[in-house]
Amino acid sequence: MILDTLRQGSHYNALSPRFEKAFAFLRQVTDQTSVGRHDIAGDDIFALVQRNVTKPVAERQYESHRKYIDIQYIQRGREVMYWAPLPLLTNVTMPFDPAQDAALYGLIAEGVPVQVSAGQFTIFFPEDGHIPSCAWGESAEVLKVVVKVRV
Repeated sequence: MILDTLRQGSHYNALSPRFEKAFAFLRQVTDQTSVGRHDIAGDDIFALVQRNVTKPVAERQYESHRKYIDIQYIQRGREVMYWAPLPLLTNVTMPFDPAQDAALYGLIAEGVPVQVSAGQFTIFFPEDGHIPSCAWGESAEVLKVVVKVRV
């Protein structure tokens, strides 16, 4: 799991040959970017632009993915994301579904809260359990972009 600012995004291009295109897309995002899916390189790299209202962590679940790395960028607002190493997530609430590229897990006490503000991103790899869209204090609207990068 990585937390950094978009200005530093190019420092991570060596981690995946697809990251350069992912970060180039993120640098073009504005508050007017349309909500929904944006293809960057077909199913290898695509972005999901979302307007979400954050929720208390007690209403959320951990998730993990196998086929895609998540780059979660906050364009406007702020949220808390939780991170936990996958081996700690033993309470499976939804077994891995290949069609959704997702498994879901119950909350654990060992999860690490990560505060993410506008202009910052996180990178979650397949071995990273994570809970996005959690309230940082009060629930609030967040404009965020999740770039899915095929492993």
